[in-house]
Amino acid sequence: MSTTVVLGAQWGDEGKGKVTDFFASTADFVVRFQGGNNAGHTIVVGDDKIALSLTPSGVLYPDCTPVIGSGCVVDLGFLKEELKMLNKKNINTDKLVISPNAHVIMPYHKLLDELIEESLGENKIGTTKKGIGPCYADKIQRKGIRIQDLLDKTNLEIKIRQNVDDVNLTLTKIYNQPPLIADEIIDEFSAYKDIVTSHVADTSLLIANAMKNKKTILFEGAQGTLLDIDHGTYPFVTSSNTSSGNAAIGSGIGPKNLDKIVGVTKAYISRVGSGPFITEQKNEIGDYLIEKGAEFGVVTGRRRRCGWLDLISLKYSARVNSLTELFITKLDVLSGLEELKLCVGYKNNGEVITDYPYDQNILNSAEPVYEIFDGWMDDISTVKSYEDLPDNAKSYIKAIQTFIDVPITFISVGPERTENIII
Repeated sequence: MSTTVVLGAQWGDEGKGKVTDFFASTADFVVRFQGGNNAGHTIVVGDDKIALSLTPSGVLYPDCTPVIGSGCVVDLGFLKEELKMLNKKNINTDKLVISPNAHVIMPYHKLLDELIEESLGENKIGTTKKGIGPCYADKIQRKGIRIQDLLDKTNLEIKIRQNVDDVNLTLTKIYNQPPLIADEIIDEFSAYKDIVTSHVADTSLLIANAMKNKKTILFEGAQGTLLDIDHGTYPFVTSSNTSSGNAAIGSGIGPKNLDKIVGVTKAYISRVGSGPFITEQKNEIGDYLIEKGAEFGVVTGRRRRCGWLDLISLKYSARVNSLTELFITKLDVLSGLEELKLCVGYKNNGEVITDYPYDQNILNSAEPVYEIFDGWMDDISTVKSYEDLPDNAKSYIKAIQTFIDVPITFISVGPERTENIII
């Protein structure tokens, strides 16, 4: 048996799609364990770009079973369209399996997500307005609708009517919006029974049996560690646990079954939306990284904020996740810069901090302490071995590994699934 967790070590958008695709090529199962269609994984196959938001990347391989775990939230309308897109590319989606305990994103979740975000004014979180947060909120309040509820029309109707009654009070009394009509939502979601019946299964048992049979299993994370609801830059986070501990909980297995935990980090750092960003470059360097790195959100299309790699937060991510190795992406984007910087400390009130602070206010006011490196001009997109990288690139990589104290085992030097250096 081999089990591997792949997750983002930054604020998401680290290039996890390519990395999960890399590992999925030899996996028997690929399991999504949290999040919903607020994630975006882009996989480049020749001239074709396949953007996945909810379906696990294992769907691209005929011998791999993609699984949506119980920790996920599912927009069934979106999933239906994503599966259609894949079928048009002659990709078999019949093998997709969905946990009966995954929660369903309802129309009122998306409406509330938008209304709440707009009401925050200048204090907006930067939500994708996909209904993710309100859906998880209903889950925690024990009034969520789960995949298995769609198998029982009577039960589904009761739950929808109860929830719509509650939501309508909020819509009409707080946001001055017209009430929703429960019958319309019942009709819409009753029609999704076929897709649920076709794909639902006891995924916890499925994964357990796969492990007994010595299968190779990949657990695929969405977003990134610094967006974790408990361990991220709260409140500018997502609504689920994005760190490795949730790979077990969101899949229905025990934590002892996780062998390798691979953190994915860019050679620089980016984030979408609001929140603290100590190394952000609001200058020509930031513009360079955005343009050369094509830093625009897969789901939202929003321009990402970019800056120098922050080793303090990366070391924190390694600790929170128990990372066993690092996969560095987009090293090629740094080619052409004469000077590179790595953040090795935060300066706050005259004191230099080298461990990630628990006080959120420090992240809002601290200044970065940099170590400076010479850049390289070479195009490294065709490099296949670590030894053939420019010396300055090797020095940069070595400094990251030394500071984080986690082995770097893979380096991506281009968007194609084959443009990787295996160390």
